[in-house]
Amino acid sequence: MNGIGLTEALVEGAAWRGSHLEDARIRSSLITGVDVSESNWEAGSLYGCEITRTDFSGATLTGMTIERCALTGSRFTGTRLADVRLKDVLFHGCRFDYATFQRVVAAGAVAFTDCTFTNGAWSSCRLLRIALRSCDLTGLELDSCRLDGTDLRGSRLQGLKTPLDNVRGVALSEDQLHDLTQLAVAALDLTVRNS
Repeated sequence: MNGIGLTEALVEGAAWRGSHLEDARIRSSLITGVDVSESNWEAGSLYGCEITRTDFSGATLTGMTIERCALTGSRFTGTRLADVRLKDVLFHGCRFDYATFQRVVAAGAVAFTDCTFTNGAWSSCRLLRIALRSCDLTGLELDSCRLDGTDLRGSRLQGLKTPLDNVRGVALSEDQLHDLTQLAVAALDLTVRNS
């Protein structure tokens, strides 16, 4: 589907599985319970949309802009986001297991709350001053990412795989210091022995 445009639409329970959407522009729409798994989205934008319980599993989103949107209870398992620009976006209760982010940029307020990122991989992302609150980051691999000013309070850091430079300048709570210590020990390849 090339150049599709939806404005102020209600899309409920649709099956777009495996679709190829090129330069799709969806504005001010409510999308609920839609299956867009294994689809391929190139360019285009989501603007002012509310997306709930939608399945993006195995989808590829390339060169898109997502702006002023709220995504709730949606599944992004194995999804690949490349060259995606996020601005004023809230992801709440979403699953990003095994998802990859490549060159994803936050250009405005972005928050992930109560999301799961287990065993995912982020590379060359600029996600400055975003919120990753109460998220599970177990097994998430970070490579050449900038997260300066990112709020990680309440998130599970145990098993996070990253060089320490990727978490420079993040905000943590005191109860996360143990996980940060474990991360530093692993990153610096230290051996800790009893005296």
